[in-house]
Amino acid sequence: MSFFHELAHQYIDGEWRTGSGSWDIIDFNPYNGEKLAAVTVATALEVDQAYRAAEQAQQEWAATNPYERRAVLERALRITGERADEIAEAIIDELGGTRLRAAYEVRGASEVLREAVRQSLRPTGRLLPAVSDGRENRLYRLPVGVIGVISAFNFPFLVGMKSIAPALALGNAVVVKPHQSAPVVGGGLIAKIFEDAGLPAGLLNVLITDSAEIGDAFIEHPVPKVISFSGSDRVGRHIAATAAGFFKRTILELSGNSALVVLEDADIDYAVRAAVFSRFLYQGQVSMAANRILVDRSVAAEFTERFTAEVAALKSGDPRDPETRIGPVFNAFQADALTALVDRAVADGATALVRGRTRGNVVEPTVLADLPDGSPLLTQEILGPVALLMTFDGEDDAVTMVNDSPYGLSGAVHTGDAERGVRFAQRIVSGMFHVNDSTVQDDPLVAFGGEKTSGVGRLNGEAVVEAFTTQKWMSIQHGRSVFPF
Repeated sequence: MSFFHELAHQYIDGEWRTGSGSWDIIDFNPYNGEKLAAVTVATALEVDQAYRAAEQAQQEWAATNPYERRAVLERALRITGERADEIAEAIIDELGGTRLRAAYEVRGASEVLREAVRQSLRPTGRLLPAVSDGRENRLYRLPVGVIGVISAFNFPFLVGMKSIAPALALGNAVVVKPHQSAPVVGGGLIAKIFEDAGLPAGLLNVLITDSAEIGDAFIEHPVPKVISFSGSDRVGRHIAATAAGFFKRTILELSGNSALVVLEDADIDYAVRAAVFSRFLYQGQVSMAANRILVDRSVAAEFTERFTAEVAALKSGDPRDPETRIGPVFNAFQADALTALVDRAVADGATALVRGRTRGNVVEPTVLADLPDGSPLLTQEILGPVALLMTFDGEDDAVTMVNDSPYGLSGAVHTGDAERGVRFAQRIVSGMFHVNDSTVQDDPLVAFGGEKTSGVGRLNGEAVVEAFTTQKWMSIQHGRSVFPF
């Protein structure tokens, strides 16, 4: 536990500090309830100190040779690889992630860092033609300055890195507020990696705190020019509205209600495996998870039999057991809420094809079918191991059902004809959609983000250049302009 005590601190201007607040955030293991650490919260004073340190350090960092910035990112990548087992253990202890899920997150974060190494040397400007003779137009790409990052509880190491690594690579400084349930994996652990990689002090700061303590100070502070947030659409709406009042740019990766669609010509066995993974990775606490599984009526009986058998066989319990596929949800409140949600659905007429028990924070998988029209479960995000199984009659019906959601994050379709799948995907309103694969996908080169209430903006690849830089036009007149007066 010394590992957690060491990193469960505020990290401001290169120093590990105790917050000046009057209360502590307690970091618990969600499986066994063990206390991992206590962190005295940061106040608005520390928010100001972190942002001011970032502002001062960023100017020199932006002027640093890009090859020097690249070297820091390369060392961070190497350190992450060397500490992969240690990071995975922290994910298991702090987040209740299974070993499979922990490895998935570490691998994804490493790929983000690898891409950030390349982003350090991305082109910084363009020459454009001019309408006037003798004029030269230059369009420079410049870092925005300081970025505020607010990360979610579910994949805090990966999601944090998706903003932090490219932002630093492009010459910015960063202040991170990790989720209260992930202060180490989403905060201290990342800060330690970059500290040991030789990142100059002040360029990355971590504030462990809560809005109950600081209000909107993290968003409203005059220093950050971009706020990158991952979390619920409810909180995202507030952040967007608050930031807009201060003319700040926002990148919002929000909730989802994704669907996995099985057409009549799909490989059923393969579709079943994809559906199980899409719904139950990390206990379903994934915004891209397949809340809804839609199956053509002509193959529904076969799919349902195989799917429910696979789900019932998933081992639930201790995330340290390599055979465990369903670990704990992140706290007791969520466990109780999921249990109540299933009870209410059944009372309203849904059929539980698989009905899991709740043991502590471990919520065993449930599969619900026959949901009545208008059930709120059909349009809401379900952060837990509850799958909704539905049938449709033909592609048009499936498209209507998939799009009948306020969200538009991810999704998938399974078919024996890949180009048919592409045509289907083109009819869906979402930021991402996958043919013959899982709904849970991430690639460091490809723009990641949602439509509708699933978010604004994109991360990864060229999208982060747009997100974390600004453009400056500079013209040079090599001759003489003719002025009308």
